[in-house]
This record gives sequence, structure tokens and C-alpha cells, in this order.
Amino acid sequence: MAGVAAFAAAAIVPVETAAPAPAQEASSTVWLCRPGLRENPCLSNLTTTVVRSDGTTRVVHPKPAKSPPVDCFYVYPSVSAQSTMNADLSIGPEQRAVAEAQASRFSQACRVFAPVYRQLTVVATGSGGQSAEARAMAYDSVLSAWREYLARYNKGRGVVFIGHSQGAGMLTHLLASEVDPNPKLRRQLVSALLLGGNVTVAGGRDSGGDFQNIRACHRRGQTGCVVAYSSFDQQPPPNSVFGRVGGGVSARTGEGTGLDVLCVNPVAPGGGFGALDTYRRTNVVPGPIGAVSGSAPSAPTPWVRYQRLYSAECQTTNGATWLQITDIGGATDQRVRFQNPILGPTWGMHLADVSIALGDLVDLVGSQARAYLA
Repeated sequence: MAGVAAFAAAAIVPVETAAPAPAQEASSTVWLCRPGLRENPCLSNLTTTVVRSDGTTRVVHPKPAKSPPVDCFYVYPSVSAQSTMNADLSIGPEQRAVAEAQASRFSQACRVFAPVYRQLTVVATGSGGQSAEARAMAYDSVLSAWREYLARYNKGRGVVFIGHSQGAGMLTHLLASEVDPNPKLRRQLVSALLLGGNVTVAGGRDSGGDFQNIRACHRRGQTGCVVAYSSFDQQPPPNSVFGRVGGGVSARTGEGTGLDVLCVNPVAPGGGFGALDTYRRTNVVPGPIGAVSGSAPSAPTPWVRYQRLYSAECQTTNGATWLQITDIGGATDQRVRFQNPILGPTWGMHLADVSIALGDLVDLVGSQARAYLA
């Protein structure tokens, strides 16, 4: 269980409390994903086995877009098991696998850029806590990569930000500091997908917490807005890590501030209920995430797709706001369910935040990209 505690500590990164260190030189960025790289996990094989509720299957072969109209800037969650407080800039199997699992399908809608960053490692944070200097180092490497991307690669293109867990915390800080107060950069914001990160808004509003100008998304095709949620299959308990102000990565805020955690349903941004389009990898991400993820579904392709196995609806009760995930497959449905027996109810379905609705998220980005160009 010590490994689980370490994973929990690494995922909850209060980057907002750390003053950023001076930005590094642009040449220091190591790119995990970027157009033109010889090995690019964000352009990996998308071949998918579509599994129906009766167990029958068909194989489809989607491809990355040839000339995607916008870019995606992706920051991955806690994956490093290095023994230091901050990860170095080496690319390991954990980074490659999580980029394949979370970011590669977005290549159907955007050019994906993903920096390697000095993230707070799982092992070090579990054993030694999180210093302000270590948090600043992690954020500064993301900030440096963002500035290099703007200077060298962006050329005025629209940008979608995508982050999960620690990655969502890094991007929330980046957006709040660099984009939200800057009208020019806000005009280039297609959207931000900040998942499992406790993004906050003023009570009863769609902004006013982490962001003053960037608002929540309310409809498909809306641009310049945020999609954020944490998924649970039951009401979050009082001590839940996500879905409550002060419970997770947004440590700038706390109880009694008049703030709420934001929930935007990716399949129904305007509110209400919708059936999800779930994609799962047939291999487990190695390292700490894999140790607490359970088994992967079996198929001869890198991906499986489950349509209408789960539904989602944003709910608010007893101080918590979350994306309620409901199994609608029925007792005879033969598809493999998510299981999270180790992390427990305080984490909900955190490890599945991205994959549970990955098809919906990719479709949403596609519609936002088209609206942005129009």
C-alpha cells in the first residue's frame, strides 16, 4: 500500500502555491510528442476493436489527420517512479505509454505537442513531501516548453490544452498566469480539457475561481472555454480527493471561499445525461499507474472501443461536484468494466477520467476546431 500512498501524493500537486522560477532557455525542451519526431507516441497505431454488448467485434483503422487545423498542448499525469524529487527529462516507457493512452487519439483532430517535464515523481513525493522549489521546478519546465512552442511552432494557430491529474494542475497554473490575462492568447484558445484537476469557479458561475476570463464550455462548438470534471461511480465521500474545493490539485482554494469545483459533461456540455464513447488500451501503462490500474481488456489491436457501456451526468450534492458515471450495459453485457479496487472511493474513477469519455473528448475537440476556424 506504500506505493498507493506515493501515487496519491504525486497526483495532488498544488502548483498554484509555488512561485515560478525563471523560465529556462527554449533549447532545453525535450519533446515527447511533436510533429517531425522520428518516434512519436502521439502518432501511434489507432487500430481499434469495436466490442458490442453481446461480445461480437469488428476492427476499424482510423488514422491521424493529414493536415489538422489546430494544435494540442498535452501535459501528462504522474507517471515517474524515479527516486529523485523531480523527474529528469529522459523519455521512458511510462511517458510513451501514457501519451499513447491519453493523447494519441487527439491526433485525429490536432497536431499534438507534449513536453517532457520535471514532474513531481511518485516515489519522492510519497516519501518526502512536496517542497515549493520542487513544485516550481516542475511548473517551470512546462512554462519553458510552452514558450518554446509559441516561439517556434505555433505561428498563430489555435491551441487546445489537454492535461490530467498533475498535468491538469500544471496547465491550470499556466492558463491562469499566461493565457487568461492575455487577450491575444485568449483568442488563440480553442479549448482546455483539464481532467481530474479540481478546476474551481465562483459559486453559481462558470468562471471566477481559477480563471477570471476563461469560462466553462456550455455547448459543442463553443471555443475559448474549459471542460473539466472528475469522474465517480458514486457520490464522493466527505474526504474525497477530487470533486471538492481544496480536496485535490487546486490548493490555492479551500472550504468557505464561495467556490465550486467545475464539472462539464464532455458528451453533453450544456447539461444533462449522455451515453459515453469509451476507448481503452489493451496494454497497461507501466510503472506506478499500471500498478494501481487493474487488468486491461484483451484484443488483437492496441485499442478497444465500448459504445454506450457507461453514461455520464454532472451532479452536485453535499459540497461535491462530480461527473457521475453509471454502468448502463446491463448484466448480460460482456464488455470488460473498469475496476479500481486499490485506490478506493475517495479517488472515484480518477484513473479512467480520460479513457471513459475519450471518444467524446476527441469529437468535442474536432467540433471546437471547426468552429474556431469558422
